[in-house]
Amino acid sequence: MTSLFAPIRRLFTPIKPIPQGIYQYLSPVEDPRNYRLHLRIEHDGSGVLIVNASTVLHLNQTAAEYAYYFVQNTSAEDVARLVSRRYNVDPVLAAQDYRNLTDRILTLIEVPDLDPVTFLDFDRKTPYAGRILAPYRLYCALTYRLPEGAAPEAAPTKRVERELSTDEWISVLDKAWQAGIPHIVFTGGEPTLRDDLPSLIAHAEQNGQVSGLLSNGLRLADEGYLYALLQTGLDHLMIVLDPEKDGSWQALAKVLAADLFTAVHLTLTAQNSAELPRYVKKLAEMGTPAISLTTKDPSLGERLQALRDQAAGLQMSLVWDLPVPYSSQNPIAMELVEEKPDGAGRAWLYVEPDGDVLPAQGVNQIMGNMVKDPFEKIWKHYPTA
Repeated sequence: MTSLFAPIRRLFTPIKPIPQGIYQYLSPVEDPRNYRLHLRIEHDGSGVLIVNASTVLHLNQTAAEYAYYFVQNTSAEDVARLVSRRYNVDPVLAAQDYRNLTDRILTLIEVPDLDPVTFLDFDRKTPYAGRILAPYRLYCALTYRLPEGAAPEAAPTKRVERELSTDEWISVLDKAWQAGIPHIVFTGGEPTLRDDLPSLIAHAEQNGQVSGLLSNGLRLADEGYLYALLQTGLDHLMIVLDPEKDGSWQALAKVLAADLFTAVHLTLTAQNSAELPRYVKKLAEMGTPAISLTTKDPSLGERLQALRDQAAGLQMSLVWDLPVPYSSQNPIAMELVEEKPDGAGRAWLYVEPDGDVLPAQGVNQIMGNMVKDPFEKIWKHYPTA
């Protein structure tokens, strides 16, 4: 009697989603695509898939379940059987849907510049809408110290009275991982002024977190130091380039010769606008794969778009929110017809050198302290849609 009515009961029983949490996959060493996936399942079964620390896909419950099986390296045959049983669908159709999703993910890995909505027909789920388990990224300002000669206004040193110790920062990384935050970006000030930066990156990698670094890059001209960072497993780097300094170009050349995804950030100003096209061309000739362009001056919008077009023509990818959105005046924001969703306090949080948590850099609203407060207390400030 049980076996007869079990399929009927399944028709009227709500499908229990995949357990919430974070799941990851690292391709085998022999796979030339060398990719990394982080999947976070939310409380309602929807999911966020982060492809190679750069492309973020917002998935509904069914797509998130398929992505879960993909990250778990489940065979298509087993997926067809599981999905067919769970949703009472034809196993052939389930296998086909699974292959369609995985093929599109692999296409993103192999051709990262493709827009997943336009070219791969992924359903668009509004980013940052609804309640989510935790933010996607945590920016850790290790220090507000600056290199000699840097403009004092480059870091708000008056905001903090001390820096967290190495052990305290490790506790922050662990708390973030336990909360389901898959991506850490180390920033400052100048984070390379912290001697423990390599060990902190290594700890994030040991946790399974994607790790990025935002730096002026000058210390990376030291091959020994650069090698130490590469050995930690650092995933990506953004250099805030000072094109007037020869040391910045020398450091960039050393980094580009290494096996590390590197983007360069340039800020357009009235003073440098005539020179930036030459710098963009030089970056492309050096082999820079990605560029971030912003300005604080709305009147320079047309020049900024011209630089964007130049960079695209030189086959450089445009980075606009990784690792940080420096300004609302960037080529992507200018082109959006709809209002750009604000990820501050939702998609990402910012931790100051003393552990205080802000929605984003420069948004002086303290949400709590990552060392002193439970993450749940900090995250309660997150607004629902």
